Amino acid sequence: MQNLLCDHHTFDVTNLSNMPDTAMPNTKGKWLLPPLVDLCGVIADNEHASIKTESQSAKANGFLHVCTPPTYERPLDNVSVLDDLAKKASEHGINLHFIGALTQNLNGEKLANIASLKNKTVAVSNGRCGFANDDVLLRALEYAKTFDIKVFFYPNEPSLSKNGVAHDGYVASYHGLMGIPWIAETVALAKQLLIVEETDVTAHFSQLSCRSSIELIRNAKAKGLPVTCDVAMHQLHLTDDAIDGYNTLAYVIPPLRSNTDQKALLKGLQDGTIDAICSHHEPVNLTAKKAPFADSVAGINGFDTFMALGVKLVNDGILTAKQLVEKISINPAKIANIDNTHGAILVNPALAWTVNHDNLTSHGKNTPFINQTLVGKVEQVFFD
Repeated sequence: MQNLLCDHHTFDVTNLSNMPDTAMPNTKGKWLLPPLVDLCGVIADNEHASIKTESQSAKANGFLHVCTPPTYERPLDNVSVLDDLAKKASEHGINLHFIGALTQNLNGEKLANIASLKNKTVAVSNGRCGFANDDVLLRALEYAKTFDIKVFFYPNEPSLSKNGVAHDGYVASYHGLMGIPWIAETVALAKQLLIVEETDVTAHFSQLSCRSSIELIRNAKAKGLPVTCDVAMHQLHLTDDAIDGYNTLAYVIPPLRSNTDQKALLKGLQDGTIDAICSHHEPVNLTAKKAPFADSVAGINGFDTFMALGVKLVNDGILTAKQLVEKISINPAKIANIDNTHGAILVNPALAWTVNHDNLTSHGKNTPFINQTLVGKVEQVFFD
């Protein structure tokens, strides 16, 4: 067994047999890792899934810590609501962490009560919703800086992405789909970076998808700005070619981009520009996915295939096993200021399995990897 636990981890790897509800596993050729930390996973009670099903899925796939973002439907701006959601998730074995609302109801106009959210959230954000104007954005970041709370951004300029459902390129044009240009992301990102520089607020940029975004973050880091960023796992393995034939299982926001963008993401992952990989888990029922592409619901089951796709990055020589652990556990924990020193997961990096509806633990069966054979799986989860 290869022990890839970080130096500060407190889990006693010599005493696996004493862990509750487990038997001593066959560990030959396997990896012992710290629990995974997800910087963006949707765990909620809605028409697509429940807190119970998605918490259980997260746990089964090694995620003991999941940060969930605010949305219009669930702005995460009420402390009592956050406590209730966290309690429900903990009953099913995971720690649910919240990215609270930066403006009231995410309307981009009036600032939320960040002071009340500070001790209940890992950060604040306006999600993918826009701001009424740049003055609101400036005041919001100044306010967050005053309370020393991190701000998460999901860069998006709504006026440029409105009604779009796919990357603005040949594939979308061929299928007659409204495109989302890469500049919708980078225009917002460039503005946000400038105001981060002005306010000196600590910021994290999540789910970056295109080459220019990576270049902007690389330059910002070179200037010494207090910024980090992540990419969704599926963006590292898929391009907009995956939507060919109106494949709604590959419909995600931000959209799958071009081959050039994908290569830039992989390079940014290797050189350290990209700090972390998130699941961007968003379960969607198959009925919604069967609607015409533009009318279907964006989202992907990111939990079930996450580890296998991570192993593929190692097998393809993109990352070493140690670097993978940094991207999916160590760095995300640092970014969200989460104590990830309790528990461990056992991964079989050589286990081949075929993705099908029966072995997906999430209630959402929405994955473009359905019927594909992947290699690598979490076999056991341990607690200390």
